[in-house]
Amino acid sequence: MSLAVQIDLKDASSFPSRRVETWKYSDLRRYLRDAPQPSETAVVDRPGPFDALGGEAIVLANGRPVGASDFIASGRQTLRLRYISDADGTGHTASARISAREGAQLLILESHEGRGGAYVAHNRLDIDVAPGAEVTRLVLVEEPEQAISVMNADVRLAPGGRYRQTVVATGAKLQRIETQVLHGGQGADARIDGLYLLDGARQTDLTSVVDHAEPDGTTSQLIKGAARTDCARGVFQGKIVVRRGADGTDARMGHHALIASDRAEIDAKPELIIYADDVQCAHGNTIGTLDEQALFYMQQRGLPADEARALLTQAFLIEVVDRIEAEDAREVVREWLTARL
Repeated sequence: MSLAVQIDLKDASSFPSRRVETWKYSDLRRYLRDAPQPSETAVVDRPGPFDALGGEAIVLANGRPVGASDFIASGRQTLRLRYISDADGTGHTASARISAREGAQLLILESHEGRGGAYVAHNRLDIDVAPGAEVTRLVLVEEPEQAISVMNADVRLAPGGRYRQTVVATGAKLQRIETQVLHGGQGADARIDGLYLLDGARQTDLTSVVDHAEPDGTTSQLIKGAARTDCARGVFQGKIVVRRGADGTDARMGHHALIASDRAEIDAKPELIIYADDVQCAHGNTIGTLDEQALFYMQQRGLPADEARALLTQAFLIEVVDRIEAEDAREVVREWLTARL
């Protein structure tokens, strides 16, 4: 099962519209009718959000690698992966490939750092997780309100491998973060988490497909979001496919969101497609508002309304961050999120 659409920023005919089922909530062609001019070279002149944690680095600025764009992990390693966009009215594409050898433990600290204005960024990442390897991918995405960005991550999870992912996004004019996992089963374990925090007219689309091709694999997915003001729009499309013969699969998916404005919007489409018999699969989806009684209680004790809302929103979202196992990186993500509340 594939997300299918292959985007080429040089070819406007490749831009999907809402007529494409997997893009019906994020109509790229509505915002981008013509191929953008290529972005110029960007200068990397400031640290990324994970720089204090050290490790190796891959930096791609306006689509151009500053050094190598491939990485092979063996043993226990940390990799900082930075996609930097600094442009206005132009477009660029960046690609990286990461492999974790058998028995490796790799922590990927990924950041999408946007400056400038109405740029178009198409970033791609291929990840190979070998048998017995463990990869954790943490992603922070912050871009200008007028930016358009699409991120495609293809993950191949071998039997017995372990993959952990947490995406934290704050939206843009149109921001889509895709994850596709080919799940090798036979003891392999995937966790595909994420959260979005949206203000203004920002939009984020978290779309994922986990394809269980072999028996005895597990997947857990928790997505939480908050559309706080104006015309903010959150989109979650999650699909878990269990192929014929993939017996013993255990797959769980949950999406839970807060909507705090009459004009804000949340669109959710969780799907389970099951062709095997002996499986345990479930999904859930809830959309609601902040607890008015809790808000009233906090205000009665002297907290301003905005601060009370921020604290309740943080308490709702923080469950996703708490699932991150790497302690130092978890604290960076927590502080990054808190600063934006």
